[in-house]
Amino acid sequence: MSELLSPGAILWSRYRILDLVGQGGMGAIYRAEDLRLEGRLCAIKEVTPDPIASKEYQEQAQAAFHREASVLARLDHPNLPKVSDFFFFNGRDYLVMDFVPGQDLREIIEHTRHKQTFIPEKQVLTWADQLMTALEYLHHQDPPVLHRDIKPSNIKLTPNGTIKLVDFGLVKLLHPDDNRTVTVLQGRATIQYAPLEQIGGDSGYTDARADIYSLGATLYHLLTNEPPPDAKTRYIRTKNQVPLSIRDINPEVSFQTEQAILHALGLHPEERPDNIQQFRRELLDGAPIVMGGQVTNGWRFAFWRNRVLLALIAALLTLAVVLTFTPGFSGIASGQSNPPVGEVRR
Repeated sequence: MSELLSPGAILWSRYRILDLVGQGGMGAIYRAEDLRLEGRLCAIKEVTPDPIASKEYQEQAQAAFHREASVLARLDHPNLPKVSDFFFFNGRDYLVMDFVPGQDLREIIEHTRHKQTFIPEKQVLTWADQLMTALEYLHHQDPPVLHRDIKPSNIKLTPNGTIKLVDFGLVKLLHPDDNRTVTVLQGRATIQYAPLEQIGGDSGYTDARADIYSLGATLYHLLTNEPPPDAKTRYIRTKNQVPLSIRDINPEVSFQTEQAILHALGLHPEERPDNIQQFRRELLDGAPIVMGGQVTNGWRFAFWRNRVLLALIAALLTLAVVLTFTPGFSGIASGQSNPPVGEVRR
């Protein structure tokens, strides 16, 4: 672990470190004040070079950092922190972003779980709408920008209710004409939110569907208070695995929301929505979910899920019809009997 910066340290003759926000194996994030713009707080991500890597590799990584951090600096979206600066200082790379106040969604989940309740589905879908808006913006850049580390702790809820997708620790630029994704800032994804292809269980090539998986895992966590089983474990247990379910944990979640999220959690990229727009339509607009050329949601899935109850209802209806039209039953039911043949009632 590299030595951490102390409160009061000055970076680049401009940023005074206030405190440590978080740290990991590849660096740390600090809260700092901008000495040139009075009152402005910023978040500074410090990227520590791999000490065992060759000098050539480190030089290539640094060049890639500066080239691609300049792309991040051009991004401007209300649901993303603004990247305002990047530099190399004392052997480390730094990325400067707006400091986002508020709670992260992991903290909100823990608070809700402690109360033994769930975050309302309507609230989760409102947050999902904002997150998908940010991802649409990222994925439509040229080249597309992938976040690759979407999880509750990387999503902030600001005091005014705006959602911010923070920490570009695993951002990648996707080159459509190349089977490579180029890492901007090295880091490790949290396994519960990472798809197979990102943790080495699939092709290793990631595209926008990796972000869709991570968003699906995040929404699953928000609605159930627990993350889904990680993709690698699910893959190993595929043959004997009980299908994932959100409604078994939180029955208040609608069937449509559950099926859209489970589609996003497909183990392989082709088992997920093709893009974030399709996921939006499935999750928010009730669009049919198509997998393998077949519609898998709507009344077919509803019928299958409630097949026992529906069979019981059908049996009761059939019995009612039979008894109603059975000769003599209606009279018996009403307390009357048919007169004998030849007898006339007076």
